[in-house]
Amino acid sequence: MGFSGYQKFVVAVLAFLQFTIVLDFMLLAPLGAIVIPALNITPGQFGDVVSAYAFAAGVSGILAAGYADRFDRKKLLLVFYVGFMTGTLCCALAHTYVTLLLARMVTGLFAGVVGAASMAIVTDLFPLSMRGRVMGFIQSAFAASTVLGLPMALELSSRWNWNAPFFMIVVVCSLVGIAIFSRLRPVNAHLALQPDRHPLHHLLHTLQTRSYLIGFVTTAMLTIGGFLLMPYSTLFLVHNVGISVKQLSVVYLITGLVSAIMGPLIGRASDTFGKFRVFAFGCAATIVMVVIYTRLSNVGLWMLIVVSALLQIGIFSRMISSSALMSALPRPADRGAYMSISSSLQQMSGGLAAMLGGMVVKEASDGRLLHFDILGDVLVCTTLLSFVLMYFVNRKVNGAVVPTASGLEQKVGQDP
Repeated sequence: MGFSGYQKFVVAVLAFLQFTIVLDFMLLAPLGAIVIPALNITPGQFGDVVSAYAFAAGVSGILAAGYADRFDRKKLLLVFYVGFMTGTLCCALAHTYVTLLLARMVTGLFAGVVGAASMAIVTDLFPLSMRGRVMGFIQSAFAASTVLGLPMALELSSRWNWNAPFFMIVVVCSLVGIAIFSRLRPVNAHLALQPDRHPLHHLLHTLQTRSYLIGFVTTAMLTIGGFLLMPYSTLFLVHNVGISVKQLSVVYLITGLVSAIMGPLIGRASDTFGKFRVFAFGCAATIVMVVIYTRLSNVGLWMLIVVSALLQIGIFSRMISSSALMSALPRPADRGAYMSISSSLQQMSGGLAAMLGGMVVKEASDGRLLHFDILGDVLVCTTLLSFVLMYFVNRKVNGAVVPTASGLEQKVGQDP
């Protein structure tokens, strides 16, 4: 079954929205060499600025969970996206440590809910049989931010100043916001299913529902595994593998292009062959390539690119298939709360993974990273555990008829 014209619009606008969120999140770290001297701050203060975003996004996801299913999802998305855009504009205008720290906190507070709201919209508007393809396109925003966004942002910062890329994001956000406001139809069928509960009660109900708990644990485990290597990969490739900084950009460019191409294909495979089967393939590929990747030493550029690309395919296969499969767990009346809590868990688990990784890896006197292979072994263990958890998620989804918003998919499937 192909996408209708309106469905194509929804996928495209949510993919662009995800692109702005991911780019804003990823942008600050590579700008550190410019931001630190420009604002006359210490590396420790810069680390606080980077982590403030993730912490604020994690907190906002929990705080918003009780209210996420009480409003039209389009209105909720617009309100928080405008808040995200405002926070990004404040980042562009910040010229001191304190103002930038506060601006990143504001941006994170709104970004955490934007991601959850967009995923709830996908779950409301697309049947499970199509969600693999949808997630494939939307998850490709991660790759697009690497291939297109980061190089463009770094070029702008080198030509003007470190805050120029944030102005670029605000412009793109404005165009996306106008498209959502003018063309996205109300997403409110879930309101008819929502019992009259206090927001706190709704939050506690979502947290205590047994069928949701396995989804939350699986999300946390997948995120911890995904973030174990990421903060230290650049140092490992430069100091252990022997790749120059200039060659590093080539590695990220090609692996990003591979991810952008493979994302929709993996999504289609999830819908065609089964989401759990694709997830199992992703786990197997991830385990094999992680063991190889974390033990690389003085290999050629193209060998590294092949290994990195295959590892990325394994990771994307897990991300896309798991997102599509777990989207079937929450009932329509709980989807906003479920997605908000999941988004919060992703942020907090990512921070926990980075902290755990810092406790394991050590830097030798010559700059080489020690015990990076141990991080790979830990990732293998989390991958195996996530596979077991996803097996039970798959049984839960296939063993029960998950209700959908009445008539919603039929309406979406037709052009206006």
